[in-house]
Amino acid sequence: MSVSLMRLMQLTSPSLPVGAFAYSQGLESAVEIGLLTDLASSRLWIKNIMSQGLARLDVPIFYRLYRAWQALDEAELRSLNAQIFAQRETSELQAEDAHMGGALSRLLIDLGMTEAALWQRSEQLSFTTMFALAAVKWDIEINQAATGLLWSWLENQVAAAIKLVPLGQTDGQRLIGQLLEDIPALLVMAQQLPDDEIGSCLPMLAILSAQHETQYSRLFRS
Repeated sequence: MSVSLMRLMQLTSPSLPVGAFAYSQGLESAVEIGLLTDLASSRLWIKNIMSQGLARLDVPIFYRLYRAWQALDEAELRSLNAQIFAQRETSELQAEDAHMGGALSRLLIDLGMTEAALWQRSEQLSFTTMFALAAVKWDIEINQAATGLLWSWLENQVAAAIKLVPLGQTDGQRLIGQLLEDIPALLVMAQQLPDDEIGSCLPMLAILSAQHETQYSRLFRS
């Protein structure tokens, strides 16, 4: 096993101290109003966000960030980072990305990545931007890194569904097994997406994320 592959495992591990476990990205509100009640409805929700959200926004921008980090093109990096935040449709989604991006930047600085220090004071620093930096510095192949980015999001969403719907552990593994089969095709689409087609369109996610900010009883952070 190569060191870069083990680094990818480190970067996508649930133990990575960035706080991803604290967020549900609208899933908690979807359960609250009865949209998610079982394995089938949970699969449809997560599948749609992965295909119409991450694969059309985070992943295509990740590919561009990866190449910009290789070229040390700071102007392009800042433009792409700003583009991600411009498409976070609620204050909750922006706060989540900024919190996780800031946490990952601090971790990478502690691990000797001096490039992250230049971004530490940024109020809006995307997790995807720092994930791309780590992938480049650790020599993780670009498609493997993109797979890891999607995988870590999927695993976190399934973990939230297990707690909230609730689903059993076996159903959680069944859900991961079904949805990970979509990842290769989504990566191909993300690589081929032209600049003017990058962007997600998930109005229900935005509505539920906004509602979650004031939801009376919740397990996940807003």
